[in-house]
Amino acid sequence: MAQQATPVRTARLGRTLGPEPAAVSAVVLLLPAGRETSARRPAAVLAAASVRTLGRGLARAGRAEGLAAHVVHYRYSGWNGSEAHLAQDATWAVEETVRRYGDVPVCLAGLDMGGRAALRSAGHEAVNSVVALAPWLPEDDVAASPEPVRQLAGRQVLIVHGTNDERTDPELSFRFAERAKKANRDVCRFEVHSDRHGLRQYRSEVAALTADFVLGALFDRGFSRPVQDALAAPPPLGLRMPLAAGFGTTLRRR
Repeated sequence: MAQQATPVRTARLGRTLGPEPAAVSAVVLLLPAGRETSARRPAAVLAAASVRTLGRGLARAGRAEGLAAHVVHYRYSGWNGSEAHLAQDATWAVEETVRRYGDVPVCLAGLDMGGRAALRSAGHEAVNSVVALAPWLPEDDVAASPEPVRQLAGRQVLIVHGTNDERTDPELSFRFAERAKKANRDVCRFEVHSDRHGLRQYRSEVAALTADFVLGALFDRGFSRPVQDALAAPPPLGLRMPLAAGFGTTLRRR
């Protein structure tokens, strides 16, 4: 009996979060968490849950200006070393976005391993901004090339990390941000004091900061004063900016 061929896996975009705008003028792609190594296909519902709430909030905040939000469903759960499967799928998702919507700016917003995928895939010409929440980044290894940063040039980048993160080391995201800042001045990093990996203690503040950054980058609105200050401040100040409790409740733009 002939052996059946293994089916080729494909990544896909989830349906638009919330009602799709009448005319799409920008897109945010949500990249869920993943594993360091796994050849299994992610459980779609569980994987998307980590970023779906954030995506719905962004879609709601930007719908009047034409923002569409999609969750990226990966082929594999794992990054898988040099294969970098999650980054490959993020790049595919940007290309699929351009195919669907045309020449619109794209923001990659990822959590955990999805944060690494967002940062790694930022070199696509359609990407104008990146958000990495509690990103999983590899330890420095003298035997391996450091995590690349040149692809971030010309993009606006926000990294957010809880200081008590027990799963992904906030010091590694700080070191990455230091290197990225040398290649691109438009990099900022906020620290969420005492918060853990899921950033649940200050969930509303993190959501407000992310919305401020994403809508400012995609629609050229300008950023809130804390984001402006973080982008303008030299290292380490702009890369260890504390996220104030209550951020977003009294937010005022210029």
